[in-house]
Amino acid sequence: MQTLPLDGITVIALEHVIAAPFATRQLADMGARVIKIERPGSGDFVRAYDSRVSGLCSHFVWVNRSKESLALDLKDPAAGEVLERLLEKADVLIQNLAPGATARMGLDYASLKDRYPRLIVCDISGYGNDGPQRDKKAYDLLIQSEAGFLSTTGTPEEPAKAGISIADIAAGMYAYTSILNALILRGKTGRGSAIDISMLEALAEWMSFPMYYAYQGASPAPRAGASHATIYPYGPFRTGDGNSVVLGLQNEREWATFCTAVLRDPGMADDARFDGVARRSANREALRALIEAAFAPLTLAEVEARLDAAGIGYGRMNDMAGLWAHPQLAARQRWREVGSPVGPITALLPPGKSSAFEARMDPVPALGEHTEAILREFGCDAASIARLT
Repeated sequence: MQTLPLDGITVIALEHVIAAPFATRQLADMGARVIKIERPGSGDFVRAYDSRVSGLCSHFVWVNRSKESLALDLKDPAAGEVLERLLEKADVLIQNLAPGATARMGLDYASLKDRYPRLIVCDISGYGNDGPQRDKKAYDLLIQSEAGFLSTTGTPEEPAKAGISIADIAAGMYAYTSILNALILRGKTGRGSAIDISMLEALAEWMSFPMYYAYQGASPAPRAGASHATIYPYGPFRTGDGNSVVLGLQNEREWATFCTAVLRDPGMADDARFDGVARRSANREALRALIEAAFAPLTLAEVEARLDAAGIGYGRMNDMAGLWAHPQLAARQRWREVGSPVGPITALLPPGKSSAFEARMDPVPALGEHTEAILREFGCDAASIARLT
């Protein structure tokens, strides 16, 4: 049996939707035991978002494999006793409930640190545990807006949100890495710590390039659709068979090679309109027309053959079917099957291929699937189990 990095680590998760569940799934992937506490009857409300995965929710399947589901009404006085027993053996408590909710229940770091000095408590919220917007509601799209992300995406005429929950994912990843840091620190000091993750701060960090581009009041980069805002040609271009290829040219050497070997027009490399990254970006509409005119007699496969021969970076504009069927993921054997209440589900191994171990890929839990076993393990008698369940 393989040894995983977080074997023996127990995580108690008061979590819902994406940010905290995404963090704890990474911990579970690495071997941690994650006990997910859910509302009896309905559970994590993301379970009801859709039924696209053979009756299960796509969001839930993605971020909740390898966990144990404990259905527990946190408002029941007896639930507090169960939580105390869980926390006695826990290494991490993570939560992304409404602002102030865990403090009202006595489950914040200040209330727990003396009783459980080795416990790591991670709070995930929209705006952080203090400041004037501490209690403001925060959903992914709202944080995309607050962090300036919407101002950088879309077309010149209209902004567009990210197609994924990018603020939640950013917060979840910083929670994951911060918890790993806290575990390493505890190994040195013997003490736990508090972690305060703000979705706004997580996404603001990812916005540092456009922030610095607009340093000290400079004009921000324009919205450029699927193209790069300041580098060109860097984005999608139509081919003659109605497909698109996404080009990625970043320097003058590549530009000269592209003109000679792909466009087969060496003189374009010396055109004053396109001499340098800034000028190519400033004259992008004229350059787009010339590139697509050169691609018009060619199929996507023919354009790709020229790009491959020239060593120019490019990508296919895949849809979801294309991603499911991506030959590189298949060749690297990245697909596995995990169990679920509706049977086996295809799932990707998490990034980070290790020579020492393979990530844990255990089932997606049914609501309350592990309630009775966990309550029995942590000392509840039959009468208490019957009342709590």
